Amino acid sequence: MASQNSVVFEDFFPAMVEKLGPDGFMKELCNGFRLLVDGDKGVITFESLKKNSALLGLQDMSDEEAICMLREGDLDGDGALNEMEFCTLMLRLSPELMNSSMKLLVEAIVNF
Repeated sequence: MASQNSVVFEDFFPAMVEKLGPDGFMKELCNGFRLLVDGDKGVITFESLKKNSALLGLQDMSDEEAICMLREGDLDGDGALNEMEFCTLMLRLSPELMNSSMKLLVEAIVNF
C-alpha cells in the first residue's frame, strides 16, 4: 500500500505501445530520459531528477523516492541512470508490459 505522499504510477505504457508501436514507444522513453538528464554528465543524477521531475508531473517526489528510483534502476552501480538503465527501469515499472514480454518469450521458446 502506498503512503499518502508517495508517487502513484499509473500504467499508461501498454496504451502507448499500442498507439505508437514499439519503436515509437522507445523513442518516447528516450525523450523522457532527455527531460531528466544532467546535460553536463549525460546521465540522470539525483540533482537532475529532483530539478526536472516537475516536467513529468512528479514535482511532489520526495528525496527518498528519488533515491529509491535511482537505486532501483542503477545497474552499473555508478549512482546515476544512463539511457539504457532508465528505459529498463521504466519497462520494469509496467506490470502489463512485463507480463506481455514474458508471454512473447515463452511463445518464442516453444516455437523455436
